[in-house]
Amino acid sequence: MSTQTILPVDPSRVIESFKAKQEPEWMIALRTEALELAAQLELPVLEKTRIDRWNLQSFGSYKQAASIGSVEELPEHAKSLLHDGEGNADNLLIQRDSSVVYENVSDELKHKGVIFTSLENALKEHSDLVKTYFMSVVAKDENRLTALHAALWSGGVFLYVPKNVEVKVPVQALFLAEDAEASFSPHVLIVAEANSSVTYVDNYAAAGNLGGLVQNGVVEVVVKSGATVNFASIHSMDESVTDLTYRRANVDNDGSIYWTVGEMNNGNVMSDTTSILKGNGSNSDAKVICVGTGEQKLNVTTRAIHFGKSSTSDMITRAVMRDGATAIINGITKIEKGATKANGQQTERVLMLSPKARGDANPILLIDEDDVKAGHAASVGQVNPEQIYYLMSRGIPKAEAQRLIIYGFLAPVVAEIPLEKVQQQLQSTVERKLGQ
Repeated sequence: MSTQTILPVDPSRVIESFKAKQEPEWMIALRTEALELAAQLELPVLEKTRIDRWNLQSFGSYKQAASIGSVEELPEHAKSLLHDGEGNADNLLIQRDSSVVYENVSDELKHKGVIFTSLENALKEHSDLVKTYFMSVVAKDENRLTALHAALWSGGVFLYVPKNVEVKVPVQALFLAEDAEASFSPHVLIVAEANSSVTYVDNYAAAGNLGGLVQNGVVEVVVKSGATVNFASIHSMDESVTDLTYRRANVDNDGSIYWTVGEMNNGNVMSDTTSILKGNGSNSDAKVICVGTGEQKLNVTTRAIHFGKSSTSDMITRAVMRDGATAIINGITKIEKGATKANGQQTERVLMLSPKARGDANPILLIDEDDVKAGHAASVGQVNPEQIYYLMSRGIPKAEAQRLIIYGFLAPVVAEIPLEKVQQQLQSTVERKLGQ
C-alpha cells in the first residue's frame, strides 16, 4: 500500500512552465506521470544513512537564465574550472541554474555527425533520438528522487557519437548554481554508438548561500558494442547545497566505461555510480575520491553489475575525512547467474584526520555464478603518528608531513586518471578543501 507524499513543488506550476517551453507531448506526459509517482514512492534506503532526515525541500522552480556570448562573461572561479584553465570555449556547454546559457561545438565534430547540445535543445531537434534513451538507464519509478528528477530536470546535456567515430578532444560541460530560488537538476545523456569513443568532462560549482538548494541530477550513459566512454566529473559546491546524483551506464559487448568522480562538496552528498555490464567482454573502471569536512555527511556507492560473460570491473574509492564529517563508502560487485569468466575487483579506503570524523567502508560481493573471479579490500584508519614523527624527524613541518601523507594516500587513484587536467584539478580542489 503506497502513501501519498506532499511534494516540495507545485505540480500544476511545474507542468505549466514546461508546456510554455513547448516541449514535445511525450515529455510533458512523462513529467506528469513522474510527478504522480513522486507523490507515492519512498526515498531511497541508504546504507547507514537516514536521508529522510536531510533537508530535501528546496528544489526551486524553473527560471530561464540570460545567455552569454563568451566565457569571459563568467566569474573567475567558474572560468578556472574549464579543463585547460584558459577559458577555452571549444566543445563547451554551460548551464546556469535552470538553463543552458552557452553552447559551442567545433565544426570538426559537427562534420563527424557528433551531437553535443543542451538536452532541452535536443528535445526540439532530435526528439525521437532523445525519446529512445531518456530515463532508459535510470528508471523514473525507482524511488522518489528519480521520479522528481524525471519531472523537474532542466538544461542538461545530450552527447551523441555516431558509429565508428573517434572524438579525440574532450567535450566539456560546466554547471553553475547561483540562484537559491532556481531549480538545479541537470540531466546528462550520453550515447556512444558501436566502435565509437569519447571523453566527457564536467564540473558542478555553486556561488553564494543557496539556502539548502537540492541538486538532484542524473547521468545516463549508453555504451554500444565496442565503444569507449571516458566520463570525468568533479562536484565542488558549498555547504548550502545538498548534492544528490545517480550516474549509470549500460555497456554492451566489448564496450568500456571509465568513471572518474571527485566528490568535493561541502554539503551533504548522496552519490551512486553504477555500471551495468550487459554485454560479453564489457568493462568498467571506476575511480572515486571524496573529501569530507565540517559536519557534512557523505553516502557514496560504486557498483558494478555483471551480466555478460568475461566482463570485468574494477572500483577504487578513497576518502579523506576531517573535523566531524561522516562518510559511508559502499562498493558493490554483483555477478549474475550466467556471467561466467567475469572478474570483479574493488577497494575502499578511508583516512580520518580527526578523532571526531567517521568513515565506514562496506565492500559487498554478491556472486550467483561459480566460474568467476571476485575480490575486495577495505580499510578505515587514522593518520599513523609514527609516519608523522618520521617525516618531522627529517626536518619536515607537521602540516607539510600531514599533507604528504594525504597525497600519498590519494596518489594511487589520482595517478591512474587518464586526463592530466582532471588530475591537476582534483589535486588543487583537495588542497583548497583541506586548507593546505
